[in-house]
Amino acid sequence: MGPPRRLPARGPGLVVGLVLALSWLGGRRAEDMCQRPDRLQYAELEEKFSTMESFPVGTTVSYICRPGYVAIAQKAVTRTCGKDFKWSPIEQFCTEKKCKHPGELEGGFVNVTDLTFGSKATFSCRAGFRLQGTSEITCVIKNKVVDWNRDLPFCERIPCRPPPSIANGHHTEAANYVYQTAVTYTCDEAPKGADPFSLIGSATIFCTYDADLNGVWSEAPPQCKVVKCENPKVANGKKISGFRPSYSYKDSVMFECDPGYVMTGSEVITCEENNTWSPPKPTCKKITEDVCGAPEITHGVVIPAKSVYEEGESVQIKCNAHCTFPNGAEEMTVTCQGQNTWSSLQDCACGSISSGLTPHINYGRVIDGQKPSYSVGDMITIECYAGYTLHGEAQIQYIGEDRWVPAVPTCQLSAYITAIICVIVAVVVFLAAYWAYKKYFAQNKDHRCCCYSCCSPALRNWRCRRQGCSKGAS
Repeated sequence: MGPPRRLPARGPGLVVGLVLALSWLGGRRAEDMCQRPDRLQYAELEEKFSTMESFPVGTTVSYICRPGYVAIAQKAVTRTCGKDFKWSPIEQFCTEKKCKHPGELEGGFVNVTDLTFGSKATFSCRAGFRLQGTSEITCVIKNKVVDWNRDLPFCERIPCRPPPSIANGHHTEAANYVYQTAVTYTCDEAPKGADPFSLIGSATIFCTYDADLNGVWSEAPPQCKVVKCENPKVANGKKISGFRPSYSYKDSVMFECDPGYVMTGSEVITCEENNTWSPPKPTCKKITEDVCGAPEITHGVVIPAKSVYEEGESVQIKCNAHCTFPNGAEEMTVTCQGQNTWSSLQDCACGSISSGLTPHINYGRVIDGQKPSYSVGDMITIECYAGYTLHGEAQIQYIGEDRWVPAVPTCQLSAYITAIICVIVAVVVFLAAYWAYKKYFAQNKDHRCCCYSCCSPALRNWRCRRQGCSKGAS
């Protein structure tokens, strides 16, 4: 055995090469890893991966949905570090949880655009209601589930305080006084032999609300008090209506002057709440040579309107609509000639502007404005019977010559009723056809039964004789 073989000596260059190779390999291992995955809005890494900063090739990480999100079925919740040192792509695998719909708001409105986590619902009330509670709620996380962050509000019908009491009177009662509740006042009976009480003001008031949604009554309550006006008398004149032994609130009287006198003031006066007549009583002034009373004109008006005109004073007379003077003019000027005489005074003549017939509406009726005859400008309102729909305008106006604008509407069977009738007719036809078929089938069955072997011989022979079949038929 020869002497041991000696390895060749390695110089310092080899050592340096080994060091560089090792350092290169070590650096390559650090780079051959995936960095921490990007943060997802809807999910986070499971806890065991949450502290890692780098991940070797082939590492698979898993996620859990963040609070407020729920996993989407059959969607992958993992990612893997690939050989290219990039994470595998994913589709969104968590979606927002949803709150329950807040439901309807009695007396108000709910505005919900979405029910997902973070969405909002707003509330408002109809006229006559006010919101009690918050006007906005948000879908949030509560106790690891999603729910609305506040209690749902409600709409309260605006209340009013009890209606005021009045002296010598009373009002109707209600269980509660809220928006649109109406109360009516009535005066008490006066003691026997005493003057009656008069109701001054509106008999009925109702609950409404102000700008701050506080309940208020539509107006002040009426008063009940004794109103008594003196018996009115006019010198050189007389009453022509309103004869009574005594006069109370809203009683009216009409006067006219004696021949040779002209009236100054209003011919009709009314007893008011302060025990006085309004307007004041008229006066009758004696007609002198240099004055004229107001011209009496039929179907027209005098401009300017006064009780007395001086001699030489002129006025304009204008005919009412659809009326003219005999010469066809619609207005003319006349002059006071003294001694209550007017120059060229004529009456206005009017054409026929009435219709004696109310328009006939099949399956409908006139509910407002109906009368025996109509003048130009009269309005009527029409509605259809139940089950029929109005085609046209509900309110029409008379324009003369038996014409209305807009045109008289019609009432037609509603589509819903038509559909019901069609269904009923179809059912009746079907039942009739079925009954005819059953009857025909029953007759044929009896015949077969007697002529074939489905019956006993005795029964078959009896039926065959009855139906003309041969006795021995089988």
